[in-house]
Amino acid sequence: MVSDADGEGGGRIGSGGEPVRVLLVDDEALMRTGLRLMIDGAHGIEVIGEAADGQAALDQARALEPDVVLMDIRMPRMTGLEALRVLRAEDSPARVVMLTAFDTDEFLLQALRAGAVSFLLKDSPPEDVVQAVLEAAEDRPRFSPDVLSRLVRLASHEGSGSRAGDEADQSGRDGLGGAAPPAAPGADGSPEGATSGAAPPPDTSAAASPPDTSAAAPPPDGITEREWDVARLVAQGLANPEIGEQLFMSVATVKTHLGRLYHKLQVTNRVQLAIRVLELGG
Repeated sequence: MVSDADGEGGGRIGSGGEPVRVLLVDDEALMRTGLRLMIDGAHGIEVIGEAADGQAALDQARALEPDVVLMDIRMPRMTGLEALRVLRAEDSPARVVMLTAFDTDEFLLQALRAGAVSFLLKDSPPEDVVQAVLEAAEDRPRFSPDVLSRLVRLASHEGSGSRAGDEADQSGRDGLGGAAPPAAPGADGSPEGATSGAAPPPDTSAAASPPDTSAAAPPPDGITEREWDVARLVAQGLANPEIGEQLFMSVATVKTHLGRLYHKLQVTNRVQLAIRVLELGG
């Protein structure tokens, strides 16, 4: 697994010695028990409640005010995606980590567009689940490299109107992937099967050379050239120090540009920013 280690989101919720308070949401009691045994008490994590469906998760989240909600997607009464959308509509401060056995493009995009911080599979190693919870408390996304590459490729196809079958002509990048609130045509994603392995290996050479702006779309209205340069490098998967090195600016300046981009493009983290940039042709 990899993560966004820059941490330009808010400070860690559990800082100052307080544990990260977690709500577990899964319709399988055995799964909830396993998760509790896996993370409760690990590295300052405290499980404060459980819920068996999305509606119960909303009730528990409102009553307990957890820092992180570790939630399944497919559940009775109300799905995890539906519950996530309600939490975001209510401006809940809880960060949501989606945990599912269904690794599909559609679920990935829907979860990130709805505001999930991270997306994990149920067969993830225990240490990855623990780390994802800790990083979610800092608003830092955590995804496996293959998931990130798939998301970036899929978003790129959506933004250009390409079909999933064109993936053989698109080189993916490990580093960042995500979604932004404004939906582009076909924003719910394509059915699973478009990532059959026909795409070439990710091109890892791009991060080592300056970005080629000759064919890139111009900055959107209200975005400066410098902000757009930063945004495009975020979409390529570069971390803040790498962006600063490429653009000859300090990490603090990179973070300042990111803050402005989040506000102007109406996104909440670099995962969503990366997809928004691709949708805008960057």
